[in-house]
Amino acid sequence: MIAPYFYRDNELSVEEVTLADIAEKEDTPCYVYSSAAILSQYRAYDQAFGTAPHQVCFAVKANSNLSILRMLAKAGAGFDIVSGGELFRVLRAGGDPAKVVFSGVGKSREEVEYAITNGIHSFNCESEAELALINSIASRHSVFASVALRVNPNVDAKTHPYISTGLHDHKFGINIDVVKEVYDRAAALQHLRLTGVSCHIGSQLLDTNPLFEALDGVLTLVEKLRAAGHPITELDMGGGLGVAYSDQQTTPSVQTYIKLICEKTANLGLKLMVEPGRSIAAAAGVLVSRVMYRKTTANKEFVIVDAAMNDLIRPSLYQAHHEILPLRQRSLGTITADVVGPVCESGDYFARDRQMANVFPGDYVALMTAGAYGFVQASNYNSRPRACEVLVEGKQWRVIRQRETLEDLVQGE
Repeated sequence: MIAPYFYRDNELSVEEVTLADIAEKEDTPCYVYSSAAILSQYRAYDQAFGTAPHQVCFAVKANSNLSILRMLAKAGAGFDIVSGGELFRVLRAGGDPAKVVFSGVGKSREEVEYAITNGIHSFNCESEAELALINSIASRHSVFASVALRVNPNVDAKTHPYISTGLHDHKFGINIDVVKEVYDRAAALQHLRLTGVSCHIGSQLLDTNPLFEALDGVLTLVEKLRAAGHPITELDMGGGLGVAYSDQQTTPSVQTYIKLICEKTANLGLKLMVEPGRSIAAAAGVLVSRVMYRKTTANKEFVIVDAAMNDLIRPSLYQAHHEILPLRQRSLGTITADVVGPVCESGDYFARDRQMANVFPGDYVALMTAGAYGFVQASNYNSRPRACEVLVEGKQWRVIRQRETLEDLVQGE
């Protein structure tokens, strides 16, 4: 992946734009994304497959801004969605519904009908009740719905428990030990095409060994299904590759990961699908914030910034680490401090006991690697308007989501 953020003349920059220029023009908090970094990561996945039949489906839940979805759609991406709202966004952005995969354990009747009538590629199904619902709606519309059963392989992803999905204790998927019988029973549903197998064991995986353990189990299952007469032609391995949120972490190689998948599935006649989100968008984005106050107590030094947990909840929700860099480098030494926001919660923090650049009120800082699961999880908690979003394209940048106003807070009330 290209390194989108770097210091040039002591100014933190992205592509050919200085972040401080954006902050001063658009105010803070403000999300900023690099178009070049997003496209570079998408193409890394797409090109790694070589000549193997495949589709890279961007996980919309990671970053659902229309401009980013439109940019990826123009590059040829498909999309992994988990709600009718995400399908609406993909269609509004010009995405091809024939490249859309619908995942998730709780698809409603209305969402399934919306997806079927718009001609999506397939559903990743997670229960027999869901199969019956899709068949019923497809029958009513006199169409056939393509389906892959999501297999739960009972593989420990060794990631945060909130984003681990591959164990039998989790709500996701169908136990790999019984999934063949589910395929056998589902074959009687006349408006389903049971042509795929799907598997996703979790997110933010820095070790790919669990992914390949799951893949081996799924390929054994594919052999059993084919032997039983099920025409399996597609394999969806989900997403999950992690990113480095700190210097102590190493990002897995997209090229190595995809190459090994292709090697393990060579000569099986399978169309391969993956659903990356974080590994495409995370490093491409930052949350820019302004230092409001410095506060010293008997036990702590606090840096109080104008962004808060409602803007970026990952540190509070997942105890996640984000590097915090000043937008302007100065020779003022370092401090050890808690970086916190204005929300009235002790959980409203971005860092605790963090050694960082010495910053003062009025300075800008960037919370790095915030392009995935950042704005999409933002809220109006404490009646705070949500931040604006900016997309950088070479020397140019543009606002791709306006900052909310106080009037926006009460729309619909």
